[in-house]
Amino acid sequence: MAICIGRRQFITALGGAAVAWPLAARAQGARAEKRIALLTPGRESDPTAQRVVSALPQRLEELGWHVTKNLVMTVRWGASDPTRAAQLAAEIINTAPDVILASNAISLVALRPLAGSIPIVFVQVPDPVGMGFVASFAYPGGTITGFTNYEPSIAGKQLQLLRQIAPRVRQVGVLLDPRDITNILYLPALKEAGPSADVTVAELPVPDDTEIDSVLAAFAAKPGCGLFVLPGPFALNHRERITTAIQLVSLPAMYWDRSFTALGGLASYGIDVADNYRRAAEYVDRILRGAKPADLPVQTPTKYDFVINLKTANTLGLTVSPGLLSIADELIE
Repeated sequence: MAICIGRRQFITALGGAAVAWPLAARAQGARAEKRIALLTPGRESDPTAQRVVSALPQRLEELGWHVTKNLVMTVRWGASDPTRAAQLAAEIINTAPDVILASNAISLVALRPLAGSIPIVFVQVPDPVGMGFVASFAYPGGTITGFTNYEPSIAGKQLQLLRQIAPRVRQVGVLLDPRDITNILYLPALKEAGPSADVTVAELPVPDDTEIDSVLAAFAAKPGCGLFVLPGPFALNHRERITTAIQLVSLPAMYWDRSFTALGGLASYGIDVADNYRRAAEYVDRILRGAKPADLPVQTPTKYDFVINLKTANTLGLTVSPGLLSIADELIE
């Protein structure tokens, strides 16, 4: 089902509410001149996913691309595992888009063999060179370019911030989905950063959401433990369960996204994903106007957010220093 976005949804999103993706705009959108398509692991029912994705059409409208006038936008949600992503990627190709956006590595892996000469702009791929998607950051080559969601020093920063908030932490358990290629790529940097943060890093693979509670309970029995939840569709789609389970074992935890902190997580430090979507819209605009992906360099994140939940810190018996309070982008009380 093709889902198009109307002007009133841009206005709603600018007001901070979740974006609706109405079917009514379909008939008007069919007369548009250009077609773009997005494949994302997010769930359509998730307000956080809606808010992030809405940054794309908002920025496109600012650049002169209006649904119902000169643009059709199709969104396929729920590409959180390779099998489902492959099915949705085939649907994306059938819409004959002029440009495709891939939200993450799973989406890009599914789209790449089907896209042919259709340009692809990715939004959150941690190592596009190492994964073979582009030749280099400066000169991508081929038909793929985009924006990474990872820069090596971020792992050290996340561990250091956790240690500053919870100085007694000496071992950090990393909650991860072993099926997620992004999670696997993230681990080496975390382990390398461990000594500089004076912690050891332990892997806590959780291949199924039913194992979250038992894995956390076993790890929490050890002294001096803290947690870090790796980025990915699994964690996002189960964030309520993850944050609740972590609260039950009373361990300090660092996340990469504010949505966890808003649910009661201790702290989050990571990229502003909506900003990556806005920047991706600028590449889409340039490609629709004739630019080639091979000439558009892959870009790293430029905007990060540090959020602390002071209520959770108090519950855990932690005192956040004035220095950390001063550098936080947001304090949740």
